[in-house]
Amino acid sequence: MAAAAVDAVRRALREFPAAARELSVPLAVPYLDEPPTPLCFYRDWVCPNRPCIIRNALQHWPALRKWSLPYLRAVVGSTEVSVAVTPDGYADAVRGDRFVMPAERRLPLSCVLDVLEGQARHPGVLYVQKQCSNLPTELPQLLCDLEPHVPWASEALGKMPDAVNFWLGDAAAVTSLHKDHYENLYCVVSGEKHFLLHPPSDRPFIPYELYTPATYQLTEEGTFKIVDEEAMEKVPWIPLDPLAPDLSRYPSYSKAQALRCTVRAGELLYLPALWFHHVQQSHGCIAVNFWYDMEYDLKYSYFQLLDSLTKAAGLH
Repeated sequence: MAAAAVDAVRRALREFPAAARELSVPLAVPYLDEPPTPLCFYRDWVCPNRPCIIRNALQHWPALRKWSLPYLRAVVGSTEVSVAVTPDGYADAVRGDRFVMPAERRLPLSCVLDVLEGQARHPGVLYVQKQCSNLPTELPQLLCDLEPHVPWASEALGKMPDAVNFWLGDAAAVTSLHKDHYENLYCVVSGEKHFLLHPPSDRPFIPYELYTPATYQLTEEGTFKIVDEEAMEKVPWIPLDPLAPDLSRYPSYSKAQALRCTVRAGELLYLPALWFHHVQQSHGCIAVNFWYDMEYDLKYSYFQLLDSLTKAAGLH
């Protein structure tokens, strides 16, 4: 009897993503030609947890005209920033049986720009991606080139952003598949970002495993070694690379349907909370994103239930 009940739960979980997709997930990420009103943004996008790309939302930012690698060199070249350094461009990702975080180095931004422009060499792949509001804390000189928040989103969400993050990196720098508990407004200033997205309802098809956390260390010889973080608990993370999924190991992922989109300079992606996302970029892409903490409402509770049932049923 118990086995039959578990089989029924597994069947329901496997059928759920398709039903949810038919009801509420677009076949492609829609475009809006201008920013929505706060009411429309909340009603049409936040409440149904649907992504969209908004054109003409950043035209009034001086950054859109100004920000280039030479401009950054002139204005903040001597400013030290936190830089993630990895051997292969994957920071915060599964490598073997470890969840490996990047080596972090404090470098003048001009050193990063030298490497991006091919004027200097540095071991590994560099990515300015420190996500704890690194724009106001590390590069405050750039704040006059953009708004401190997204006014129509702040009004709709009833709060100011928790963090404003600055991103700059090599084309080899990749963000592995994961989800966040933030409403994410991702603004591309120069270049383009390539997103692969899964709705939260695809959770039964997306594997999680527990990994010992570790960190890359950069040796004086310019090689990398992986050092375990002894005091930390194991980290649940997605081992699968959606660009080259190992379907013999994770066959259920073949039933998930990714949405792919490219966000170009001047465009803003609304990435709803709890959506899984994997990110690549053009070389030297410059971006800023605003994280607004999500509401821990019924949507959150439903996702937690889906997550718990997926684990209990042995679907990862």
